[in-house]
This record gives sequence, C-alpha cells and structure tokens, in this order.
Amino acid sequence: MNTIAQFLGEILLFFYNNTGQNYGLAIILLTLAVRLVTWPLTSKQLSSAKKMQDMQPEIKKLQVKYKDDKEKLNQATMELWKTHKVNPAAGCLPLLLQFPVLIAMFRLLQEPALLEGIENFMFLTMNMTIAAVADGIWQTNPGYYIMVLLSGITTYLQQKLMMTDKSQQTMMIIMPFMILFFSVRFPAGLVLYWVVNNFLSVGHHFLLNKPAKGAVSEK
Repeated sequence: MNTIAQFLGEILLFFYNNTGQNYGLAIILLTLAVRLVTWPLTSKQLSSAKKMQDMQPEIKKLQVKYKDDKEKLNQATMELWKTHKVNPAAGCLPLLLQFPVLIAMFRLLQEPALLEGIENFMFLTMNMTIAAVADGIWQTNPGYYIMVLLSGITTYLQQKLMMTDKSQQTMMIIMPFMILFFSVRFPAGLVLYWVVNNFLSVGHHFLLNKPAKGAVSEK
C-alpha cells in the first residue's frame, strides 16, 4: 500500500509543480486522474447497480409470491438474474479492486510527510494539512466546515444513487453522518479529495444513465 501511496504522491507533486504550486488544485487533478484510470471498473459497478435497481419491482413480486418458501424464492431470484444477465457480485469486484487505491489516497493525504517537495499547503485560505477540529481546537475559517458539510451531502447523494434495495435506506442515512464525524477530524486535503470524488461519482452515474437521445419518457 505504501508503494501505491508513494506513486500517487509523485503524481500529486507533478500536478503541484505544474499548477503554480497550488496544492488544492493538485488534489483535484489527482482525484480526476484516478477516476479516469478506474473509469472502466467504476462504469461496470454503476451499471450493475442500475440493473439491480431496475429489477427491484420484479424481485418484490417474487418475495410476495414465495414469502413462505425461501428455497423457491432463491431459485426464482437466481433465474431472474440469469434472464436479465445480472451478476450481483459484478458490482462488488470493481469496488474491491479500487480499494487499495482508495486506501493509498487516504494515507497519502493524511500523512503530509509523504509529500516531500510540497511546501505550500494552502488552498482557498485553508491549510489542507489540518482538520476542522484538531487537538480540541476549532478552526475559525468557515471553509473547513463548508467542506465537512459537503462531504456528508455528497456522500448521501452517492449512496442514494447507488441504493439497489430499500433495505439499504438505514445505511444511506448512517453513512453520511459517519463521514461527517470523520471529516471534522481528517486533514482538509483528504476531505477535499472525498468531496471531489463524490461529485465525480454522481456525475459518472448521470452520464451512464442519461436517457437515450430521442427517447420518450413514460408518463
């Protein structure tokens, strides 16, 4: 994992040196670069989630029909997946493959010591290496708290778009609050990465699921 973090650090340093030593902009460009590299995997994950969402009405009907026979329900559900050419695990594998990169990004932005060669950590009047609340001290710059709020809001939007079952609604509510809790204590650079990554995820979702040109929406 340290090797990946160091590699990402080199790319971050490149962007930093080529954006007038703008650390925040370098983080945004690095986030975009990582998203572009993982685009095929993310597309597969989002496509699988969309198919699962579309199948929910049919799955609900099966659950009602076979509510007293779990074995038949499982068989019917598997047959439905086969008919629609959906593999529930297909959405998990791309996420697992992206996980090492995600952890490396977290480590890189949590440990500025890995960022040798970067001296200016300021972005939009904020020091990206410190947290909104550090050692019991609350920052006076409102920018820190705006980013923390954005981390929670964008996490909620992403969770809502990816939700494939109403049973996931609890997690959809809990997850943003967890992110808010951690974002208050994470370095601002890491929170910036999270917010930008969420915005890109939401944009990716809408890009993949936009109506076909000339399609007529159902009324």
